[in-house]
Order: sequence, then C-alpha cells, then structure tokens
Amino acid sequence: MEDILIVCIDGLKGFPEAVEAIFPKTRVQLCIVHQIRSSMRYVPEKDKKAVMADMKPIYQANNEQQGYERLLEFEEKWGKKYPLSCKSWLDNWLNLSAFFEYDQGIRKIIYTTNPIEGVHRQIRKITKTKGVFSTELALMKLMYLVIKNISKKWTMPMHNWGLAFSQLYIKFGERILKENRGF
Repeated sequence: MEDILIVCIDGLKGFPEAVEAIFPKTRVQLCIVHQIRSSMRYVPEKDKKAVMADMKPIYQANNEQQGYERLLEFEEKWGKKYPLSCKSWLDNWLNLSAFFEYDQGIRKIIYTTNPIEGVHRQIRKITKTKGVFSTELALMKLMYLVIKNISKKWTMPMHNWGLAFSQLYIKFGERILKENRGF
C-alpha cells in the first residue's frame, strides 16, 4: 500500500493520528454511525427519539458550515443535559466533517464503516470455529478463500460509480488513476 485517499474509521483513540503518521495525505473520516451510537450511550431511553431527531440535521447538512451550525444548535439544546454526547461531536468535528468535502454520492460511500464490518463479521464466522491455526500462512489461505467466497455476492455495482470516480479524480487528480495506484 503506497497511498490512501480517504479512510473511514471507528472512534478508536489514536487511530486517526496513526493513519496520518503513515499516510500524511490521507483524509480521515470518523464513522458517523459509530459517533451516533457513542453519543446515544449517554441518553436515557425517554429522550433518545428527540435527541436522534435533533442530531440528524448535523450529518445531513448540505455542507460543513451548515453541519457545524446544526451541531452548535444541538449543543445549545442538549449540552446541559447530555454534555458528553455533545462533547464528542465537538472534539472530533474535524474528522467527523471530512465527508462534507464531497457530494452526496461519495458521502454515502465514506460516512460509515458498516460495509467492512460486514466483511469482518463473515470472516469471524469462519475463523472462530477453527480454534488454532498451524501457521500464519494457513490463516492467510483461509482468509483468502473466505474473501473469495463472499466477494461472489458483491454483484451490484456502486450506484453512479462513474460520476463518483470523476469527482474523486477532480479532488485527488493523479493519485486516483489506476496506473499510479497499482490497480
């Protein structure tokens, strides 16, 4: 791996810094779904629906400025009652708002880690029953076969991929071209 354009990661502490240390040009996007789940841990059941409704305009805003304004409105309304829910959004705003740099088609691709978590879940389903592997190579072979098998289900092309790829090219230029990326 020589370059990463965008990486969507969960809220593990130090992960953004680790990615940026190795790939300094990479734009880090924290998973919005993880952020929502994390924020909702501090909210009792009776307020969850209202808090979620007020949180939605933050990540569904048209641009970063509008999203930040919605975040400030959210913090003004809920900050006194649920300060930790608001604090995590404010503290991580730089990496939560990266997806606003792109149009809707690309935002849908990079706002969550759910697709890769689905792959991990399928790999774990196979590897957890195996116990111990005789060698690292044996594990790698099994993972290869699992990924090869699950990739057969990946038949649907990404919606409007040509348009999304063109927009990524405008943003990243030569970094995205096949011959420069080793595809």
